[in-house]
Amino acid sequence: MAAIQERINNACKESNRNPDEVKLLLATKTVPAERIKIALQAGHTLIAENKVQELKEKYETLKGVPHTNHFIGHLQTNKIKEVLKYDVSCVQSLDRLDLAEKLHQRLQFENKTIEVLIQVNTSFEESKFGVSPDNAIELVEQVAQLETLKIKGLMTIGLFSAETQKVRKCFRLLNDIQQQIISLNIPNVDMQELSMGMSGDLETAIAEGATIVRVGTAIFGERIYPDSYYWNEQKA
Repeated sequence: MAAIQERINNACKESNRNPDEVKLLLATKTVPAERIKIALQAGHTLIAENKVQELKEKYETLKGVPHTNHFIGHLQTNKIKEVLKYDVSCVQSLDRLDLAEKLHQRLQFENKTIEVLIQVNTSFEESKFGVSPDNAIELVEQVAQLETLKIKGLMTIGLFSAETQKVRKCFRLLNDIQQQIISLNIPNVDMQELSMGMSGDLETAIAEGATIVRVGTAIFGERIYPDSYYWNEQKA
């Protein structure tokens, strides 16, 4: 974690940014709760899961340690109730109106609100979730009508590529969309967060304006499944 923080600090220095502007989010998919607990006790308290099942399994072990939990995986509408049950404070993967509406209905029923990021498919890959860049602003405007959902920014998963310039294009596109939305001054929309960049490309993401970098592998080690296992779920 210290090594990653140093990478973040160096990337901020390169881009003339304040390191306090960039939050380190620990992507904890497949990581046992006991190991996550060590990270939390060491002071990194922002974590995120990709699957509701893992949220559920780790909840009891982690609930005694102060932390903030985000959800970054594809959220199916039949899992909304569970996500809310396990104290998720932000859904970073809101990418379609029907999900937003069902989430809103459930939150109204529970008399709660939740923070959301709109997930944009900046790599234009069929296998990735996220609203298309062309439809992102329209979705933001629609979600902004639902008062239980507090839009805090945008999220993307960049291209899984060793070619930095191709990856940079994805992050730059997200930043462009953020700037367009800011200029529209839409009520109930706060565009403060850009969640982008992971273990392999966080420097590029920071150079393009990331405020949240999602790091798993570089902190917890390689996983038994490839990243594609988590992002290529059945679209439902």
